[in-house]
Amino acid sequence: MTKSKTPMTSDAAARIQSTVAKQNGGSVPKGSVASRAQSAAAKNSSKNGGK
Repeated sequence: MTKSKTPMTSDAAARIQSTVAKQNGGSVPKGSVASRAQSAAAKNSSKNGGK
């Protein structure tokens, strides 16, 4: 995996999650790109004081 120059934001993760859910009948599979993006956004948010 390559290092990202731009940290994942909660807005970006939400867009990814929305797209994946639409493709899977409303559910987001465990371990999917969307779930990993949401996890990364949460970690980045906590590093930045919840912003």
